Amino acid sequence: MYKNVAKYGFFIALAMILSYIEILIPFNLGIPGAKLGLANLVVFLLLYSEGVKSAAIVSFLRILLVGFTFGNLFSIFYSIAGGMLSLGVMALCQKSKLFSKIGVSMAGGVSHNIGQILAAAIVLQTPAVFYYLPFLLIAGLVTGGVIGVLGRQILKSVFTGTGL
Repeated sequence: MYKNVAKYGFFIALAMILSYIEILIPFNLGIPGAKLGLANLVVFLLLYSEGVKSAAIVSFLRILLVGFTFGNLFSIFYSIAGGMLSLGVMALCQKSKLFSKIGVSMAGGVSHNIGQILAAAIVLQTPAVFYYLPFLLIAGLVTGGVIGVLGRQILKSVFTGTGL
């Protein structure tokens, strides 16, 4: 049991650090609100190395902790909607074996943005937010691709023993 607590603590801390670093990096895709999603790299790595349960626990707790530390209740709601939909889609894509690791990550990036738009439509009670969706889908493909390339390389390095 303590082994799992330490493992989860390590990965939650790593995801929180990556979230904080992302706040400090002036990343601009030309789409307001679009972020690289560095913390999602930790979720992606856990999905492939430990499974859905570990990835879900770390993702959920990271979203709560980062939200309370750097955000607000709305950011937590939007992030949970995006993060949990993203993880579910990535798990299904991984399980289907129809997608490469990069494809799984891209599907996660796109579905994360869909989850956030759905949450925004519920909170704001307007379908007008869906006009923003095409731009967020492009951002999700780009950022998901970047995270997928990084994640694939880390998994390859770690599990083949070649190091980074």
